[in-house]
Amino acid sequence: MTSDAGDLLTRLAEHRMLSGFPRAELEWLAARGRLLPFQPGDFLQTYPELLESLVIVLSGHFAIYIDHGAGPHKVMEWSGGDITGRLPYSRMSKSIGNVIVDEAGEAFIVNSRHFPDMVRECPAMTAEFVHLMVDRARHFRASELQDEKMLSLGKLSAGLAHELNNPASAAARSAKLLSDALADAEASSRALGAARLTEAQLAAVDAARQACAAVPASALDPVERADREDAVAEWLIAHGGDPVNAAALAETAVTLQGLDALARVLDGETLLTALRWVAAGCTTRALAADIERAANRIHRLVGAVKRFTYMDRALAPDAIDLAGSINDSVTLLLHKARKKSVGIDVNLEPDLPRVRAIGGDLNQIWTNLIDNAIDAVRESGHVAVSAACQRDFVIVSIVDDGAGIPSEIRERIFDPFFTSKPVGQGTGLGLDIARQLVRRNNGDIEVESQPGRTEFRVTLRIAPAQTQDAV
Repeated sequence: MTSDAGDLLTRLAEHRMLSGFPRAELEWLAARGRLLPFQPGDFLQTYPELLESLVIVLSGHFAIYIDHGAGPHKVMEWSGGDITGRLPYSRMSKSIGNVIVDEAGEAFIVNSRHFPDMVRECPAMTAEFVHLMVDRARHFRASELQDEKMLSLGKLSAGLAHELNNPASAAARSAKLLSDALADAEASSRALGAARLTEAQLAAVDAARQACAAVPASALDPVERADREDAVAEWLIAHGGDPVNAAALAETAVTLQGLDALARVLDGETLLTALRWVAAGCTTRALAADIERAANRIHRLVGAVKRFTYMDRALAPDAIDLAGSINDSVTLLLHKARKKSVGIDVNLEPDLPRVRAIGGDLNQIWTNLIDNAIDAVRESGHVAVSAACQRDFVIVSIVDDGAGIPSEIRERIFDPFFTSKPVGQGTGLGLDIARQLVRRNNGDIEVESQPGRTEFRVTLRIAPAQTQDAV
């Protein structure tokens, strides 16, 4: 044995993960590899380059960076005493990211063509490498899931900010207008009180005011609403009133016949004061209703987010309200659907039983599948979400009317990092993670696709009866 070979054998024997292995196995390993020096900035591996060698790190430091569309980030790192690269029995044949050196060092690499002989000649070492492979796979899986959750959270946060901004702006705008409307109502009320109306006149004014509280018999389309507003404006002009009040009156059940009845008992300045008072009342009611709708919309969105995040804290299966989970996921994705003019129909069987699952997992499953369905359809497309019982299971179906999944890639859609979306728009992890989470919850996921109809079906087991009763 040469001095260089002896020095290499010593370095391998002192390696943190190789110390304690039989000397014969270390000698076998030393005879079949080579030393690889590296410098800061070197790329030891690039995505999606083939993985060909076992890498035993003797010194230095490097890390793998993966880009899922939001920029590269560090997923795992290695330094002297670690082992990485291609491992025996590993199914990972390509790099999933770029391996970049940040501290100079040296590694001993062994080409994977020696693995069959390694399994036979170095059983102790092979067993250790297999354990290492399992730990690394678990780490990558956990990292992938966390990355996908963070990407989903980023999308939901952006959409949520937009969804909250609309009702919040509407509430602020209506509140500002409400202040002016109340001032007008107070002024017209004082003027009307000074007019000393008769009982008949007060009854006519009160009848007109009560009409403001009533909802029109049927909803008006934009053309009908415009025609009604024009008719009310013409009536106001004909009786010396302000046509600005036409919009407020047109949104209520006030009729031209009712206004005529008011005009028969009032005239001149008294009629104009009464009309101003009635219009101010209609305006304040309408603005208060707008504020209430905006506040309810914010309340529903915040509630959906609270339930979404609360469920994500649970790490153990529980009896989960499937309808609530699906509805919350749809609510948080509506912004994306509206942006693309996509319609989402939700049809859930009444009294849907709870399922045994991890709540956060279900949130991620529905988010990934519905998000993919929205991406798959064209502008003004359609997505249908349904759920129904079938014996001891609940089947959730997500159908889109997009172009479908080509038959040549259908078998690969659940593969990690496989995506048919343009670069930067898809991580290739959504369906892989959805399948992982479905399986973790003892469920099943299937897909059927043809042009114009793609359906993903998720089957989950119903929670035991005693769990249902306890909730």
